[in-house]
Amino acid sequence: MTITLDSLEPALSVRQVLTLERVLAGEPEVVAGASHLDRPVRWVHVAEAADVGVMLSGGEMVLTTGVLLAGDEDKQAEYVRSLHRAEAAAVVLGLGRAFPAAPDVMRRAAERCGLPMVVLHRPFPFAELTEEVQSRLVRRKFAAVSLSEAVRTELTALITAGAPLQRLLDEVARHSACPVVVTNLAHRVLGTAGERPAVDDVLRDWERIARQAGGTEGDGWIRAELGGRGERWGRIVLCGYRGDTATGRLLADRAAEALVLHRMLAGGAVCSWEEQSAQSLLTDLVSGVVPARQLLPRARAAGLPVNRRTFVPLVVRDGDPARLERLLRLLGLPGLVAELADGATAVLLSLPRDQDAGALAAHFATRLRAETGPDHAVVAAAEPRVAWDDVPTGLREAQHVADAVADSSVLLDLPPVVRLKDVHLRGLIRLLRDDPHVQSFAERELDGLLCETEGDLLSVLRTYLASGRNKSRTAQLHHVSRPALYRRLEAIQVRLGVDLDDFEQAASVHIALLAHDAQQQ
Repeated sequence: MTITLDSLEPALSVRQVLTLERVLAGEPEVVAGASHLDRPVRWVHVAEAADVGVMLSGGEMVLTTGVLLAGDEDKQAEYVRSLHRAEAAAVVLGLGRAFPAAPDVMRRAAERCGLPMVVLHRPFPFAELTEEVQSRLVRRKFAAVSLSEAVRTELTALITAGAPLQRLLDEVARHSACPVVVTNLAHRVLGTAGERPAVDDVLRDWERIARQAGGTEGDGWIRAELGGRGERWGRIVLCGYRGDTATGRLLADRAAEALVLHRMLAGGAVCSWEEQSAQSLLTDLVSGVVPARQLLPRARAAGLPVNRRTFVPLVVRDGDPARLERLLRLLGLPGLVAELADGATAVLLSLPRDQDAGALAAHFATRLRAETGPDHAVVAAAEPRVAWDDVPTGLREAQHVADAVADSSVLLDLPPVVRLKDVHLRGLIRLLRDDPHVQSFAERELDGLLCETEGDLLSVLRTYLASGRNKSRTAQLHHVSRPALYRRLEAIQVRLGVDLDDFEQAASVHIALLAHDAQQQ
């Protein structure tokens, strides 16, 4: 899409022209069409002929003394009708010898046509008004073109440098000084930028607002379509842009160009933008940095049903996000999928409250394990939540459960959906690993080994306790003789000051070791 100087709309309305200092010197008075003063003025033109409309192309403010119209009411009426047909912005009549007062015929015709009509009560050189308005329009148009090229250059540089979508949107929001939203054709939000409170205000009731603003541009809502080769796949919206419409439309068009190019260079996968949106939302939920209530507008705008729902937080180990998305669509389960760190993928299901959340989660996990095999996907879950504010805690709990399933050899023995109760002590330790008391306990119990640099006593202890204190199995796994293992176990007991044959002391050391290992991950 190409923006040229001639295609830019003016930055002055009829109302703004009438407030110019030079115009005020002529004592202007609006005598008709007062409700249409926000019409844009594209140019200023002096014309006296009754068929003036044939000389106009639309958007002109026409100046006249009426000298060729005086005494002929038919010509006066036709003059106004001709301006209306040519879509003039307004007509300004300088009172004087031809018309000492506003002629009723012209005033009535202008009111019927909705054409603003202004009379100047004091003699006024039309050349001064023409010069003032033309110079302002030209300056603003060239300023808009300069801004357009600056935006294009900056966005192109970001794309060339491999910047992500969010960086581009941040730059557009900086120039527009208003919230920026990118959606697909179903109004699902793919990305946002701008001041967070302002963005949240826009997203709070996004679907209704987006559909309302879909037909016309008003109140600063400026849209540009995203697509190419005759196919549309989304749009970018400047929400509440406070500058003139022409500059806002130019900014939106430049941003659209950049986003289309960004998508082309990324292989045309608009779904990756949806994945980035979901990842940002779920990452913020898991981290707890942003309160859940503040994230609710983003969740709703991302297409997640949130009213009167049951939320099921899941974390899948070694799960392909694309596969999980396809499976959700296949099963008809509303939800968001996002890849987290360390090979974990979060899945947040949003189910009607009259459905069995546990059964649906189990069905999802069973289908996933049937596709990937039980050794490849572990579906960890927290208990369903009915309050949105509880979702972050649920996601973190599911993540802890997934982390706790560290030994792939036990996957076959686990249910399709693993919960905290299924991982027993290891799960509890994972939940508490960041507690300072637990950290102090682990360091205190293992102090004699944590600082040791010679041998593998800590590894031997880990194997010995994990095998149920089976000395033969421990010796076999460490490829040492039984006497050599006895010497190492004796060294461990001396350093820790414990008797590993005592169940309570051994349990205490085992818990401390689990806590230590959890803290290292």
